Amino acid sequence: MRHDYYYYDRQALLAAPKVPIEVLTDNSAVFQAIAQEMVDEIKTRSTIGKTTVFICPVGPVGQYPYFVDMVNEGNISLKNVWFLNMDEYLTDDKQWIDKSDKLSFRGFMERAVYSKIKPELIMPECQRVFPDPSDPGRMDRMIEELGGVDICFGGIGINGHLAFNEAQDELSPEQFKQLHTRVLEISRETRTANAIGDLNGAIDDMPRWCVTIGMNEIFNARKVRLGVFRDWHRAVLRHTAYGEASAHFPATLMQSHPDVLIRTTEFVANLPD
Repeated sequence: MRHDYYYYDRQALLAAPKVPIEVLTDNSAVFQAIAQEMVDEIKTRSTIGKTTVFICPVGPVGQYPYFVDMVNEGNISLKNVWFLNMDEYLTDDKQWIDKSDKLSFRGFMERAVYSKIKPELIMPECQRVFPDPSDPGRMDRMIEELGGVDICFGGIGINGHLAFNEAQDELSPEQFKQLHTRVLEISRETRTANAIGDLNGAIDDMPRWCVTIGMNEIFNARKVRLGVFRDWHRAVLRHTAYGEASAHFPATLMQSHPDVLIRTTEFVANLPD
């Protein structure tokens, strides 16, 4: 079956999407906009004495250098900020892969974000949280104790997954929205796409298991901000914006979120001739 929306040109794409789309010049503009929103939210909530709670991805990651610079140059304290990281790869024994592994999201955040921020500004380690395969429910408990998530930042995977919430065709949209933080097997599509980006195509060396924050936690964030900027995001964006809401393509479930925005580039918004 042909899906006509995959072939929408820029004008058709922006005519009546089911999710708001902001088209920016290029990748840098998308990443800068994400970083700026992170900083603005922290400043706004700090002004009124409120904690800031973000769900943060390791993919996209281009926002982090801008965020680090904005924080350091502006002397913005993160002492009252919580980063709830989306997910992490697991070994076949379903434990976190070693932080020293080049694929480790924990390792990435330490190297590229936490260690780059001035010590006097960085949040305590207890506020840098990853889902725990030994206690998946800890993430839900923490979110409840913190009063909810202010913004969930993320991207969209090749099969529409958010974090590692892989498609489950057998579930209804409402059932999928109720999925919580859990350990799961990563689909071959996702492993292939990630192998291309992270391991030069070495799919057999990609982890098969992960722990991921749930769709429930993502959907219940007060705001959701997604960045799409790769060549294959052309189809992903169009499916998200015009496809039927279903667990077959989880990003379509954002069509019913009250405050969602997808930031994309002119490259993705346009189709090649």
